[in-house]
Amino acid sequence: MVDVSKWPLFTLLNAQEIASIRKACIFGTSANEAIFITHDDEVYILGMNCSNCLGTGDSQSTIVPKKLDNLSGKKVVSLSYGSGPHVLLVTEEGELYAWGHNGYSQLGNGTTNQGVSPALVSTNMQNKRVTEIACGSHHSLALTHEGEVFAWGYNNCGQVGSGSTANQPTPRKVTNCLQNKAMVGIACGQTSSMAVADNGEVYGWGYNGNGQLGLGNNGNQLTPCRLAALQGHCVLQIASGYAHSLALTDEGLLFAWGANTYGQLGTGNKSNQLSPVQVMTEKERIVEIAACHSTHTSAAKTQSGQVYMWGQCRGQPIVLPHLTHFICTDDVFACFATPSVMWRLLTMEHDDFLTVAQSLKKEFDNPETADLKFSIDGKYIHVHKSVLKIRCEHFRSMFQSHWNEDMKEVIEIDQFSYPVYRSFLEFLYTDSVDLPPEDAIGLLDLATSYCENRLKKLCQHIIKRGITVENAFSLLSAAIRYDAEDLEEFCFKFCVNHLTEVTQTAAFWQVDGNMLKEFICRASRCGAFKN
Repeated sequence: MVDVSKWPLFTLLNAQEIASIRKACIFGTSANEAIFITHDDEVYILGMNCSNCLGTGDSQSTIVPKKLDNLSGKKVVSLSYGSGPHVLLVTEEGELYAWGHNGYSQLGNGTTNQGVSPALVSTNMQNKRVTEIACGSHHSLALTHEGEVFAWGYNNCGQVGSGSTANQPTPRKVTNCLQNKAMVGIACGQTSSMAVADNGEVYGWGYNGNGQLGLGNNGNQLTPCRLAALQGHCVLQIASGYAHSLALTDEGLLFAWGANTYGQLGTGNKSNQLSPVQVMTEKERIVEIAACHSTHTSAAKTQSGQVYMWGQCRGQPIVLPHLTHFICTDDVFACFATPSVMWRLLTMEHDDFLTVAQSLKKEFDNPETADLKFSIDGKYIHVHKSVLKIRCEHFRSMFQSHWNEDMKEVIEIDQFSYPVYRSFLEFLYTDSVDLPPEDAIGLLDLATSYCENRLKKLCQHIIKRGITVENAFSLLSAAIRYDAEDLEEFCFKFCVNHLTEVTQTAAFWQVDGNMLKEFICRASRCGAFKN
């Protein structure tokens, strides 16, 4: 399952928000914008909001997810973004929405006014059901259910395919040699466009200075041209990087062409290729390829699930496909692309698979699978002897020394409270503790008794984080009692720094007299009572 937390922006979300995500995309020139769609088809955004690309109706950035109400309930099937950035979104009904940067009419609304919120693209698109979209830096493509390709926006290199270099303010059907052909896929480089037909032919137009159109030359093309070099191959998928292109055939063969400054073609060198060349020839069948117009990174996945990456990877040029430990091509872009954007709208696979850690957490206090119970304050906690033996030396010794199968499967605990002991047992299943600092004192006592040093450190951290004027002196007393020297020093300094307030609390005067005398002497030596 894809872990969206590999993209730093998603670490702003809590566990519940992460679990609600059905589809997501990280975009922007610095990967600082995000959009995600929940299981109930609500659309949320967060991030920098460059050029109003968040679509919130204002220019404010946000680290808290905001809902796009006018997309509420829309079933999103495709999304793409440009460098401005501008954003295109397609719904299950084939509706096309656009917002964000519009300096070159890349939103297709006939103006160059910024799109502050999602707006339906309707000009020349009535009764057209859009199935896929693609964005270059400042131009846009849309593929319809009938296999037509529409283009609009920046056209300085012919990337709109209109036969001129005039910008196209509204969607225009790309014709010429695409006429009467059904396209099944589209892709955009920064200033180039690609399309693949249902018969496996590939067409390219726009900027070709690095050979990214694969035509055997480096001249720009104002209208679509077929890639003759791929004659005899049936292409299923195309992908475009910043200035390079990839194609995957029905036989699982991978071809690459265009710019190669960072080794993004995977040919073993950095020489540009004006025509498609086959790469990964010694590898098994390829089933997926990945590239993105804002990066110089390439990735591919084989039939057995192996994921390879090459090109610019964390600033380093990788000139040959490198086998990774990833399970999907999306992880390559999360961890190694610059910027770390997503190359597609990512669909989450919220299946029933659980990791070992997740399974352990789920089984804590589960009476159906437990083989042991602890009784504290009249309440039961259900656990598994094997887990306790693996995770805790105290239990390992206890079970091995005097435990036998005939003994009662209930252990009475009277020296610790229920919340404290439950937190301890849960820690053995989860490696985490969630307690207020006052209860963490009791857990610190337990950790000391059971020689659980890591738990002891966690308790000290919780106490430090939750110290206040009201509880500081009682926490200091506990630290001394449980021989937690680092915590003792921290609490002591806190009490000294807030001496006036601390000495006015009830806790200060309720402690043991010897403890109070020792504190006053120690604080006096520090000059705390000189006034």
